Amino acid sequence: MKRAHFPYSPDRSWHLAVTVISFISLSFLLALTFIQGNSSSFETQPKFSFSDRAYGGLPELSRFAYLISGTKGDGPRVKQLLQAVYHPRNYYVLHLDLEASDSERMELAKYVKSERVVGEFENVIVIGNADLVTYKGPTMIASTLHAVAIFVEGSPGLGLVCEP
Repeated sequence: MKRAHFPYSPDRSWHLAVTVISFISLSFLLALTFIQGNSSSFETQPKFSFSDRAYGGLPELSRFAYLISGTKGDGPRVKQLLQAVYHPRNYYVLHLDLEASDSERMELAKYVKSERVVGEFENVIVIGNADLVTYKGPTMIASTLHAVAIFVEGSPGLGLVCEP
């Protein structure tokens, strides 16, 4: 006798919910695509022209804002991650939480100030006033909102800042 590959589960009520949610999501995405394609009021990206091109005929790149956060002993990892994802057009906030020592935060700030490329573009902020972060609680959200406030506050020029 042949055996089924999948064991029988008597409670299959979740199948209907998944099917309905998938159908609604797909319908919404298709409707949004058609509305956006036919209506000019929903356009999120401007029309592309040759005069807008930069970097030898390539379109201008998007800008991203990064929050790189760590805890005690993560200073070298934060530096490595910054080196790995760094691009002059993006903005970065580096944060070591309250468990990290003040010397670790100062070492990170000195590293950022000593980097020639970072100093030229002035797009990295090191938070000197550390937030308490418990990774299973609301303090992680509070820390992220603190970083967002720093981005919003300093977004036009976003110079190199080290908070006291």
